[in-house]
Amino acid sequence: MQKRVSHEWADSADVVIVGFGAAGACAAIEASAAGADVLVLDRFGGGGATAMSGGVVYAGGGTPQQAAAGITDTPDAMLRYLRMEVGDVVSDETLRKFVDSSVDMIAWLEKQGVPFDASLCPYKTSYPSNKHYLYYSGSESAGGFRDAAQPAARGHRTKGKGTSGKVFFARLAETARAAARVRTQTFAQRLISENGRVIGVECSVLGGWAARRHRVYAKYAAKPGLYVPFLRKALNRRVKKLERRYGKPVRIQARNGVILAAGGFVANREMMREHAPDYRKGLALGTVADDGAGILMGTEAGGATAYLDRVSAWRFISPPSAFLGSIAVSSDGQRIGDESRYGAALGHDMVTKHGARGWLFVDSALVADVRKQLRSQAVWFHRLQTRFLLGRERVSGSTVEEVARKAGIDPDGLAATVEAHNVAAISGDPDPAGKPAEFVRVLDAPPYSLVDISIKPSLGYPCPMLTLGGLVVDEQTGAVRRDDGTVVDGLYAAGRTAVGICSNSYVSGLSLADCVFSGRRAGISASVRRTSAHG
Repeated sequence: MQKRVSHEWADSADVVIVGFGAAGACAAIEASAAGADVLVLDRFGGGGATAMSGGVVYAGGGTPQQAAAGITDTPDAMLRYLRMEVGDVVSDETLRKFVDSSVDMIAWLEKQGVPFDASLCPYKTSYPSNKHYLYYSGSESAGGFRDAAQPAARGHRTKGKGTSGKVFFARLAETARAAARVRTQTFAQRLISENGRVIGVECSVLGGWAARRHRVYAKYAAKPGLYVPFLRKALNRRVKKLERRYGKPVRIQARNGVILAAGGFVANREMMREHAPDYRKGLALGTVADDGAGILMGTEAGGATAYLDRVSAWRFISPPSAFLGSIAVSSDGQRIGDESRYGAALGHDMVTKHGARGWLFVDSALVADVRKQLRSQAVWFHRLQTRFLLGRERVSGSTVEEVARKAGIDPDGLAATVEAHNVAAISGDPDPAGKPAEFVRVLDAPPYSLVDISIKPSLGYPCPMLTLGGLVVDEQTGAVRRDDGTVVDGLYAAGRTAVGICSNSYVSGLSLADCVFSGRRAGISASVRRTSAHG
């Protein structure tokens, strides 16, 4: 018989959740609804990357918003499209379950108070203005995808001004706080195991003035720190100093299990250097708590990881939608791909095939259309980025060869690419890169310009990135798996701490949708264990 170790617990619950973002909040709501006593721990004040997001949820198959907007969609069409994006990171059974539960997911979120709207965006965009809340948020209408699956607008943006992730999280948090206890300024650092089973969490807790100051530092490290890296770095140093000096160690018991929902690791430079070194020039999308702590705690407890090399790098070129008529080229003047695809697909190809370099070739007529569309299509940050691109990142010339030489790319290669593009556009033949005809335009009005969209540190045109891999989980329960396929008893993972629906390829809304899907799954599973554990 194995010896039982005596522990001194400062607090206890049936289910302890590490991280209070979308996944953690959804897990708390479901576990509590099933009768479990739930305690949520967050290093900061809650919200995480969710509160900083655009608040977009990828959903389809016939949601009320789609129906009201006149959008015809079916679960089968959604499944066919997502299978091309998701690949084999989850099983066919799991993806089918995700798709078939999509309409119910929107209804469940609305029950928690999350507002959606049926106002359909009439143009292709990376993020709609405050007039529109339903849009094509992936590559559904791009070449190669539209032939395999009927395109449908599935990006359900939470109704709220600006980047509405703050509204999305606030509504979830309100419900979660009513259902569970939430302890903020509580830094989970290590899992406590006994006889191979996770039974609790060792934390560092701040109180009093230190907690208040910690909260302020964390707030400004999130925004504006997201866009001002040196400010984030300085504030993060102060955050860690407070934690080291004033953090009180406590142990919290998890009678049934711990759910790790602590985000990804994009803010951990060492992990990025080890697993995704080509992506270190981007903007870490999230908070300083996206440091891989949840993943590392899981691996220390015996959990396996996968897809840690998968990173979503956003190189959006619209709005304005006129930019979709440009052609994206590499340093040798060759076409990078279909410009109408989702921005992360362009970013992926730039990083993995072209050394993170790329330019948009445009003519004067296209530039004029871009300027006209700025006010009607773009929100404030899109307008700033577009003006930056057309100013500091653009070179122009009277001929294709001249502008190529100014940009430092191969003149002959670019000339051949532009000629092939224009010949096809004029004749009506298929675009050489597979771009759908409605996005193709002849580029023959000098002066010509090349707009540098290379991925590099830039305040004017940053490249937001988030990590997609994490702990391997049982797809039925969300329990963390070991390398041999067995589960770590008492340990679950959700959101970006875990491998999920979006771990191969990300499109807008898929991460939040997966956070809801996986968070609810883990919460339900952990609460079921409560019944078996206590009879």
